[in-house]
Amino acid sequence: MSVPRRAGVLALLILTAGCSGKPPDAPPPAAVSPTRPPAASSTSTSGTVVGTVHADGTAVVVLEPKGERSFAPQTEKPVMDQVGLTFGPELLLVRTGQPVEFRNNDDTLHNVNVKHDETHEQAFNVAIPTGAAFEYTFKRDGFYRVACDIHPAMAASIYAASTPYSAVADGDGRFTFSEVPAGAWTITVYTGGRRLQKDVEVGGGTTADVTVE
Repeated sequence: MSVPRRAGVLALLILTAGCSGKPPDAPPPAAVSPTRPPAASSTSTSGTVVGTVHADGTAVVVLEPKGERSFAPQTEKPVMDQVGLTFGPELLLVRTGQPVEFRNNDDTLHNVNVKHDETHEQAFNVAIPTGAAFEYTFKRDGFYRVACDIHPAMAASIYAASTPYSAVADGDGRFTFSEVPAGAWTITVYTGGRRLQKDVEVGGGTTADVTVE
């Protein structure tokens, strides 16, 4: 029995499709567009504060918010060491509520006697043997006096601040605070027994230039 010509052509098409792995009329795969990263925001929510203070010797500069504001914890633990019958550094800036480490890398026993400068309240008084360390967290802002009762000539100072923006002005009285959140702030300067203050408004992506005198 002979096969009709139309049926033979259909059979040939089916056989050809089976050999190629896809039907002859299958549409081509859709093109996939490359994924682009989101555009970076051009709006900054922080700024920079640069300033100058007319200092009488060492000047500690503190930038504090005028309203309630929370800050991330410190990334590095401040350290005060004892070497050669000397505290180092002579002035240490720390964060209130964040740990500080006191070390003794001298070849003799020392004690560390720390008191709040304004209230004379005892923070702690501990003996630290050679090679040992002691950790403490200051609970109150302000200056602290550091002494060694075993070696009276040893002395240092600590300033504890709730804000992460504290610095010692350079020899020309200049200071800089970077990545300061936008808003209203107060600059307080401690120098030569004086306490100076000035308000400053920080704008996002801008630099505030101030002089404290």
